[in-house]
Amino acid sequence: MLTHIVLFRFEDMEHAKEAGERLRQMKGQIPTLLDVEAGVDITRSGRSYEMALITRHADQAGLDAYQVHPVHQAVVTYIKSVASGSVAVDFLAK
Repeated sequence: MLTHIVLFRFEDMEHAKEAGERLRQMKGQIPTLLDVEAGVDITRSGRSYEMALITRHADQAGLDAYQVHPVHQAVVTYIKSVASGSVAVDFLAK
């Protein structure tokens, strides 16, 4: 199982909420997307990002297919228009 995690920065929390909703709506629309979680940070500490995304895929090929899928690309286009930054990590669960 490959886990993909992305943390996003937003200046406007309404954009963060909208992005999270759009990300969650991908569930069931992308064959290689086994699970998706997205949520807005509730702690709001100095080291917090405003939103997190977690997706799970069977393998690297599944993640690669997800990355270019039109449903995902539509969400990426929206997020790029409203987010101020992001960081990501991908790892294989043991």
